[in-house]
Amino acid sequence: MLADTPVAVAPLRRAVSTLVQFVCAALVAALVAAVGLFAFDRVQWPAFNSSNVTQAVTTVMQFAALAVLGLSIYLLRRRRWVTGARVLSWAALSGLVTATLGMPLAATRLYLHGISVDQEFRTQFLTRLTDSAALRDMNYADLPSFYPAGWFWIGGRVANLLGMDGWEAFKPYAIGSLAVAAVVALVLWSELVRSDLAVLAATATTLVVLAYGSPEPYGAVIAVLVAPALVLAWGGFLPATRGGRGRQGWGAVVGTGLFLGLAATFYTLYLGIAAFVVTVMAVVAAYLARRATGSWRAVLPVLVRLVVMASIAVLVALIVWAPFVFDVLGGNPPSESGTATHYLPDAGARLPLPMFHMSLIGLLSLLGTVWLVGRASSSHRAQALGLGVIAVYLWYLASMALTAVGNTLLAFRLEVILLVLLAAAGAFAFVDFSRWISLATSENPRVRRVLVAVGALGALAFTQNIPQVLGSEITVAYTDTDGAGERADQRPAGAASYYAEVDDVLLSQLGGERDDHVVLTADTSFLAYYPYFGFQALTSHYANPLAEFSARAAAIEEWSELSSPGELLAAWEELPWRAPDAVVFRQGAEGYTLRLAEDVYPNDPNVRRYTVTFPKELFDDPRFTVTEVGPFVVVTATDEPA
Repeated sequence: MLADTPVAVAPLRRAVSTLVQFVCAALVAALVAAVGLFAFDRVQWPAFNSSNVTQAVTTVMQFAALAVLGLSIYLLRRRRWVTGARVLSWAALSGLVTATLGMPLAATRLYLHGISVDQEFRTQFLTRLTDSAALRDMNYADLPSFYPAGWFWIGGRVANLLGMDGWEAFKPYAIGSLAVAAVVALVLWSELVRSDLAVLAATATTLVVLAYGSPEPYGAVIAVLVAPALVLAWGGFLPATRGGRGRQGWGAVVGTGLFLGLAATFYTLYLGIAAFVVTVMAVVAAYLARRATGSWRAVLPVLVRLVVMASIAVLVALIVWAPFVFDVLGGNPPSESGTATHYLPDAGARLPLPMFHMSLIGLLSLLGTVWLVGRASSSHRAQALGLGVIAVYLWYLASMALTAVGNTLLAFRLEVILLVLLAAAGAFAFVDFSRWISLATSENPRVRRVLVAVGALGALAFTQNIPQVLGSEITVAYTDTDGAGERADQRPAGAASYYAEVDDVLLSQLGGERDDHVVLTADTSFLAYYPYFGFQALTSHYANPLAEFSARAAAIEEWSELSSPGELLAAWEELPWRAPDAVVFRQGAEGYTLRLAEDVYPNDPNVRRYTVTFPKELFDDPRFTVTEVGPFVVVTATDEPA
């Protein structure tokens, strides 16, 4: 086994070689995902929630991918056909991702969780950035994007290039980006540990992310990179604890800064936990340096490395954050309506202890926990992963403490990060424990075979169960109505089947392009399929804090109480925001209705729905055109009387 040493700056030749590996691995993964998804789409599969056929085919593909991964580990371990073995591992790992997610979803055009709740605003964001490359808010006109646009911008550009609608591109792009991230993580692991261990660790962490993080694909691509990135970061600090001899560790410093910047452009919460872990590492490294030298001057190299990491991260983050930052600095401060952290489910009110769960992930977490504690003083990998685990628990405690002052840190979303760190530790633990058992039995080949068989069967058992773990998310992907107005389970479609007619009415009556217009509607999934701007977001939790969500909601309620069309139009003229060009209502018994939402945290659920009813007489004016489309009433406003 290679020595467990901190990462060093490689010569230029090695750096170029590593970069080439990243690029080649990503290309292989993208190709495998594209070919796999294309092949799945050529066959008329039954719906996953009504047939076991797709589960059976998924299992066969997963078995094949795991077998190829096992072969690559064997070849790398024996140092035979190393280059070919690496390419095999890239293809097999990306194939495992594609089969595990793509095959269960093969008969639907929607991704996990369909177009419901959180997936609705994510699809809306991708639709917005498919329509235009500008970093505009997903919903509100004339505002810069508040949510990190990195993953969505790339996907939007790919969809635009391929001539696909945003909603239609979401599934293949989500699966493809996860496949690419998995092999990029594998290459990164290969720079930190022995190649066969890298395949094992990357496979373990990828499977955990698929099972518990894949419904949030833009976060999952960061989650799968977290474990190797933290090992990289710890390698960047360690040389500073030893007097700063040579240039060792600066490559890791730059790499860590790039990872933090990438996290900032993809997922703010994961940036927060990654930056917190890196800061904890810096504090520990500073303490070790001070203890080793007896001088506080030894802390300075640690601080310099931390500052360099942060500076690189900020520069990368500004790629997507600059418009929002400049808008705020230009005198447009966020309103009090930003309530994104007002959510405390049961999972966020207690510390997660997966190592005590009676399951395969529980067993792997227990192995990892034992290894982290036992190797804390001798393994830099264990130190890095252990500090990550400690930081996650500290984040949980801080989040629960903040509930006393009316806020949270959304700690429940970090459970997948905790599982990833423990899974990586568990993979290393299995190798170490297997070696110790083998030595204790005088390296009996039968014992080795038993250990390998147990590990392989455990991996297969966990892998084939992933579609069941994601069962509810897969079911929603089949029961939601897609952008073509169809349900993949062949049942009668919902109200969204009328969206195409609503869109035709809006385009014919308003003219211009869709993103020229602002539409007020409570059926915000319409805005996820068609890139109109919305007057109001689904809830305040997804709303841009610059948009004044509460004030907009209050204005909508006031409009419903007006007595004449003239008063309504006058109210729209006086708005501090762009007024609606159209309103898409639902038919109600007493008029036209909009179902709105308000934040009621600390209650769980944290959202209260309420209905606002507009009298029909409010639009009885030549300046309004009223059109009924199925359950909807489309009202468009004109500047002049018809």
